[in-house]
Amino acid sequence: MPVKLSMEFGPGRSAVMIQGADMDQPPKRPTWSRQIEFTLAGIGCAVGLGNVWRFPYLCYRSGGGAFLVPYLIMLFVLGIPLLYMELTLGQYMRRGPVHALASVCPLLKGVGVASVAISFIMCMYYNVVITWALYYLFSSFQAPLPWQNCNNTWNTPNCTTHATNDSSFSSTASQEFFKMLEQTAGVHEAGTLRWQLFLILILAWIIIYLCIFKGVKSTGKVVYFTALFPYVILIALLINNVQLPGALNGIIFFIVPEWDMLLSVEVWVNAAAQIFNSIGIGFGSLMAMSSYNSFNNNILKDTLTISIINSLTSILAGFVIFSALGYMSFLQSVPVSKLAVDGPGLVYIVYPQAFANMPVSQLWAVLFFFMLLCLGLDSEFAMVEVMVTSLMDEFHKEVMAIFKRKEFLVLAICIFALLLGIPCVMQVGIYVFQLMDHYTAIVSIMFLAFFEVIAVCWIYGVNRLSANVKEMNGSRPNIFFRVCWFIVAPVILIFSIIQFKPARYEQYVFPPWAQGVGWIVALGSIIWIPVGAIHTLWVLPASLRLQPYLATSGRPNTAVVDLFLPPTPFAQQRSPRSHHGCCLSAPPAASLFHCYDTCSTGLICTSPI
Repeated sequence: MPVKLSMEFGPGRSAVMIQGADMDQPPKRPTWSRQIEFTLAGIGCAVGLGNVWRFPYLCYRSGGGAFLVPYLIMLFVLGIPLLYMELTLGQYMRRGPVHALASVCPLLKGVGVASVAISFIMCMYYNVVITWALYYLFSSFQAPLPWQNCNNTWNTPNCTTHATNDSSFSSTASQEFFKMLEQTAGVHEAGTLRWQLFLILILAWIIIYLCIFKGVKSTGKVVYFTALFPYVILIALLINNVQLPGALNGIIFFIVPEWDMLLSVEVWVNAAAQIFNSIGIGFGSLMAMSSYNSFNNNILKDTLTISIINSLTSILAGFVIFSALGYMSFLQSVPVSKLAVDGPGLVYIVYPQAFANMPVSQLWAVLFFFMLLCLGLDSEFAMVEVMVTSLMDEFHKEVMAIFKRKEFLVLAICIFALLLGIPCVMQVGIYVFQLMDHYTAIVSIMFLAFFEVIAVCWIYGVNRLSANVKEMNGSRPNIFFRVCWFIVAPVILIFSIIQFKPARYEQYVFPPWAQGVGWIVALGSIIWIPVGAIHTLWVLPASLRLQPYLATSGRPNTAVVDLFLPPTPFAQQRSPRSHHGCCLSAPPAASLFHCYDTCSTGLICTSPI
């Protein structure tokens, strides 16, 4: 059916009426029951396993306390400003990352789709870490702990309860328990399915579903526990660890810097990467969560609370981990620098070995791995929620026609992610996990974040973004945030991309074909950026055909089609919730552009055209 345009003019108004379009709108967006629930959910999303093992490892590798200097600098010039930007966009647009970014820059709308894709890829393999935590948690109820001695059926003749300097002739009990997951010699050997881990993976997804299937109302209640409990355990572990012999040596290694390490560019890049991945900028999770805020919520307060608590958690975890490493250093009579290992080994090898020599070892093991479970669950909630939010925003009518209820949509997503995560619980799983994590959480996210900053801060513009903040909170961001948005963040992201290094697991370097598979995984999210731009350009002629007709009216401000951004700041518009009060939606084929017309109120509003 052809689209008909009718123009109605009157004193002081002109309106574009597009008939024949689908007028169904999604229901009123729910909000958090209490604003503190968003703050806790944001903290839970930002604070995760990366705070417990990745931060201490990077700190160790970068010269101990010297890492804290660039880390704190990157927090204030990169982490806080970009989190402020994302929360502003989500809260103002009242939409998930796809619609929010499509609104500010249609040409780079693919950035929003990419953030959803990267969140889904991560939730698929990230839940395997929760599976490991559950596996160790169940094992912690045994007496003695299975990694406490070498008298188990899986132990080899080279097993020892204390590490030695010559690792080629011996392995610790905790190392052999971790290898009991039956990892193969490399990514080229798939091995068989580990049924124990597969069943626990199913249990993990059941827990995820039960916690989030009711949306933000149920998630908001769960985060009261999952966001706060880890701090109780970390503080309890710290109190216990600092009393152990040798703990002071580990803490000194953690806080005393090697100043010459500050001259290394890699240290600064590592600090930026840790801030970026830890807070979760670019994943779309926090943007999706902030879309459920009230319109006038204080964004800066939430930004500072989430980002600062996240970094303080990393530092607290650093004290906990390094005090335990100092104790292990005392037991084994080796320097602290010889103990830290790469990847998940810091949590699943080094720390269990420390538990084995602690008083009431079972209790500490249960508490620690339950803490890991809570940290993983919080991050998993956010990654699944961004997928659900985006589908409900973009395809609400179609989704509800198929699934009838939102709970069934969440169930379908969880089942699909479970099936895709099966390779991670095979014997080759640890290599699959490390490969996907490197090319998703490091490579993909840097590209995605760079284009997000370009779309929001350069094309949409710092001035427009500042106007949005003023409309919601009454004042514009200060000059510090505007400079970081426009200059500092893009420069740091470019340097991070340049510093790319291939994936590896401990000393194992992935072969070229596996690196190629990693790039395919990365393209699973990055590809949506050029695809979105091509789609925008493809539908451009259909949209531009409206302009000659509208121009015949002789009325200025009748319609403007722009590939990049609106011609006036959103601060001159009405609330986003009333955009469709004066503009009617248009044919789906042209929904990537915007029609700007003057309403009877004399204000500017926007709707898709």
